[in-house]
Amino acid sequence: MLINKVEICGVNTAKLPVLSNAKMRELFRAFVAGDVSAREKLIGGNLRLVLSVIQRFNNRGENVDDLFQVGCIGLMKAIDNFDLGHNVKFSTYAVPMIVGEIRRYLRDNNAIRVSRSLRDTAYKALQARDTLITRHSREPSIGEIAAELKLPREEVVFAMDAIQEPLSLFEPVYHDGGDPIFVMDQVKDEKELDSTWAEELAVREALHKLNDRERHILNLRFFHSKTQMEVAKEIGISQAQVSRLEKAALERLKRHLSSSGGG
Repeated sequence: MLINKVEICGVNTAKLPVLSNAKMRELFRAFVAGDVSAREKLIGGNLRLVLSVIQRFNNRGENVDDLFQVGCIGLMKAIDNFDLGHNVKFSTYAVPMIVGEIRRYLRDNNAIRVSRSLRDTAYKALQARDTLITRHSREPSIGEIAAELKLPREEVVFAMDAIQEPLSLFEPVYHDGGDPIFVMDQVKDEKELDSTWAEELAVREALHKLNDRERHILNLRFFHSKTQMEVAKEIGISQAQVSRLEKAALERLKRHLSSSGGG
């Protein structure tokens, strides 16, 4: 398996040093005092941490050297921002930053392209989520995140959905030595007809082929039961424009469904 090879990005992983907590604190104090060489020692002494994190992503088919380099960027950000006064282990602080850096890389290099505006909104939502968790010591709701960003709730939902990594229905979620259980087995509902389930997937896929504004208008009109006048006021255009955009979006939706066999 690639992840177990001895050398990654020219670094011999078998010879990576391990720093004690006392040595780490000593180096951090030196770094804060302006010793640049202390930063280099902190980086070198924590590469094993990056190595352990990237093993979580070894089933993505990504180049392990690329993941290691991206993880090192997260490590350096963690070193530059770590505060000894917080009285937490450096690894506790660094791992989420390394994971976050790798996830951003995977999202930005996803085969499914997501618009820059949606990605920006999603990253702001993730930052707002972290801020609210720190403030309230609990997981915030989507409504609270939207309020923090002063954005419509559905806009935040669309953005967060857009950056989710696609999951294969045939990805195994459990294996006890016998037949594996796939995602398909977890999500299917025996009470629903296969045709109904397929139609719902087709509708969702078709919706994602619309642009941001078209999806937003259809969401407000048909999922939140708002009038065209209310939609116009919310997004700052005329009722006539809403009517025209809605009609065009429905026509595009219908064409996408017809071409995919969903209608």
